[in-house]
Amino acid sequence: MITIEAGDPHHPQATALLQASHALMESLFPAESNHYLSIDALCVPDIHFLVAKNDDQIVGCGAIANKGDYGEIKSMFVAECARGLGVAKLLMDALEKQALLQDLSTVRLETGNLLHAAHRLYEACGFTYVGPFGDYPDDPNSLFMQKVL
Repeated sequence: MITIEAGDPHHPQATALLQASHALMESLFPAESNHYLSIDALCVPDIHFLVAKNDDQIVGCGAIANKGDYGEIKSMFVAECARGLGVAKLLMDALEKQALLQDLSTVRLETGNLLHAAHRLYEACGFTYVGPFGDYPDDPNSLFMQKVL
């Protein structure tokens, strides 16, 4: 059974998952188009980091950064062995609940233009495409999405 709970990016299983995500992004996109957060950057007070566990194994992660007037989804990643089990949807639901607990009525995200499975997930969760936000440049390798909760 998959469970979602608060996690520590420094937990060895979470770190391994984040490193796998970073390696994938680095293999697909040039350095200037990678906007993932370092493991240490995920450990600050304005970021809530969640993990998905299958029994005692961390199989997914995601975070929400409180940006004041919106929340930003960061570090969404599911281990290959757990894809297709609904892990990403469970994580997204939990991140949206966390946004609402922080009185954030809008969530936004940046994702790579080649990550088609991620696009399908976000669209199915009700996200729509928007232009760049925050400090993001207008980059052809990036897609920007948001959802009003």
